[in-house]
Amino acid sequence: MALKHQKVVLVGDGAVGSSYAFAMMQQGIGEEFVIVDIIKKRTQGDALDLEDAQVFTHPKNIYSGDYSDCKDADMVVITAGAPQKPGESRLDLVGKNLKILSSIVPPVVKSGFKGIFVVAANPVDILTYGTQKLSGFPKNKVVGSGTSLDTTRFQVEVGKKLGINPQDVNAYIMGEHGDSEFADIDEASVGNRPLLDVAKEKGLSKDDLLKIEDDTRKKAYNIINLKGATFYGVATALMRISRAILRDENSVLPVGAYMNGEYGLHDLYIGTPAVVNASGLAKVEEVPLSDDEQKKMQASAKTLKETINKGMEVLKK
Repeated sequence: MALKHQKVVLVGDGAVGSSYAFAMMQQGIGEEFVIVDIIKKRTQGDALDLEDAQVFTHPKNIYSGDYSDCKDADMVVITAGAPQKPGESRLDLVGKNLKILSSIVPPVVKSGFKGIFVVAANPVDILTYGTQKLSGFPKNKVVGSGTSLDTTRFQVEVGKKLGINPQDVNAYIMGEHGDSEFADIDEASVGNRPLLDVAKEKGLSKDDLLKIEDDTRKKAYNIINLKGATFYGVATALMRISRAILRDENSVLPVGAYMNGEYGLHDLYIGTPAVVNASGLAKVEEVPLSDDEQKKMQASAKTLKETINKGMEVLKK
């Protein structure tokens, strides 16, 4: 049986978008890849540049397009938006990026698009929520990149400290993709053993792990101050989410998922492990959090709720 032809449309060809296109090219995910941006020349240049990679990677039809190309796409990935500037929080971006979003989602829907939206523009939890509201799509068909990048940052740092492959550190960053996020340290494991036990053997206390959590929270600001933007990490995380959707993997990934009572939360998108497959968000894997971490999840949700309410008011103006 022939493999199903798969088509991805990228909206936003900045540093994150073009890095995502490169990651998808390298991994050979999606046979047809369309790049959409208000700066048309850039999308044309990127398509021409990226197509040269296919001889060494995988065949791909990659080209500059527009919203009408979304009509038969499997996925639309939104990375468009104003970037975070040094000294600016992700939540500072909410007003301007919701306005940009409101110029993207309606024409995508109007094209006849019936696939999965994946949102990575910041503040991602708010913009994922905005995408669902603007599109009217079922909640499972709108996925945020959530805490996928933050989780890898935590895994990498813990892996370095323990001398273990970060892939084998089973720990998630949860909550807002931003300043109120937290690590599920009490539930985390390495090789089926509690992370706290493995860390203790290496001379690391829970406070040391909480310091890594704090460093994880600040890492984006550090990178932005050093080079102006973060893009390789998030682009690779986006590729991983895309692969889970397009290959119907049923993979558990820390994404921005809609809450329908999980963790006692309702009507918002927030970072949590969830099963990701061809239907989008198949199921939220609700982590049994410790009392302390449950409080952190509630606090993070409260921050997001307040910003969502302010942001949706901006959209009405």
